Amino acid sequence: MMRFDFSNKRVLVTGGTRGIGNAVVNAFNKAGAQVAINGRTAYSVEKTISTISDNERLFAAPGDVGTVVGCENAVNSAIEVLGGLDILVNSAGVGVDVSMEESDESLWDTTLSVNLKGTFFCCRAALGALRESEGNIINIASDAGLMGNPNSSIYCASKGGVVNMTRALALELAPEVRVNSVCPGYVDTDMVRRDWIEKGDDPVSLEKILCDYAPMKRMATPEEIANSVLYLASSEAEFITGSALQIDGGSTAGH
Repeated sequence: MMRFDFSNKRVLVTGGTRGIGNAVVNAFNKAGAQVAINGRTAYSVEKTISTISDNERLFAAPGDVGTVVGCENAVNSAIEVLGGLDILVNSAGVGVDVSMEESDESLWDTTLSVNLKGTFFCCRAALGALRESEGNIINIASDAGLMGNPNSSIYCASKGGVVNMTRALALELAPEVRVNSVCPGYVDTDMVRRDWIEKGDDPVSLEKILCDYAPMKRMATPEEIANSVLYLASSEAEFITGSALQIDGGSTAGH
């Protein structure tokens, strides 16, 4: 496994209190970076920091990234506490499977606000600092941003927007700032287990369905996604911008 050195690099991870975002926080921390962690509340962020033993380079940057003000507060807090910014990872996201008939305006607004609007306005708030450092952005999208899935049209719309917005921003911000996205399939996180597997009548069968979704016959681990984020953020990937890196066990290969 490639070992990355992010010593003296300043990183903000939105949605860093759980799931993929939390794995990204831990990976950057182990690689020597200073990491500002965003979560919706100050309590959730401080609780996350307290659970990490080697936490002297971890800092709080709370804010609701479903709002423009929340994005600006989180980014500005990170820049202030870190003294600048080299890497922004937009990992905050929400998503549920709901049919078109059962979808409503509230679900649309919540999903698009966090997944798409939040990503854009965090990028905008961080742009000055990232231009100064010639840094980069990694947006966590989804395989659902590359192909359609039934009963998830709103989620697919939000993540498809993230993928294409990443491409547009890569063109607009080059060569000073690189912008890439990561597109996971199902990832074995607490959210997936709570919202998918544990709520079902037959958790064993549901877990098999999620594992069978990918040709590799398993879900990804959060650490596998985090490793890919570190690669894209590193100097090893300095000629990569505008990409949508599929980490999906082959789920999008036939689409």
